[in-house]
Amino acid sequence: MKITDVRVRKVNDEGKMKAVVSVTFDDEFVVHDIKIIEGQNGLFIAMPSRKMGEGDFRDIAHPLVSETRNKIKDAIFAEYEKVLVEKIDEAVEPAKE
Repeated sequence: MKITDVRVRKVNDEGKMKAVVSVTFDDEFVVHDIKIIEGQNGLFIAMPSRKMGEGDFRDIAHPLVSETRNKIKDAIFAEYEKVLVEKIDEAVEPAKE
């Protein structure tokens, strides 16, 4: 299984949720609504989840082994960093008239 696309769909500058991401596997299967969250120990990813009865959340889709989770996390963070650099470059670049 290969990660063939990562799209950062929404970036937030404020709050704990920093971005919402979609990841495509083998150009055939996509998982939407993976969140990048700022925690006490830095950034982490949260897989798409559904709220259950008493306020608990259960993942809708998630990797079964930590190696796969790490591959997904690394691909997401790499794309997120590129998006952040592009935002900074756009803010610094003077408007052309």
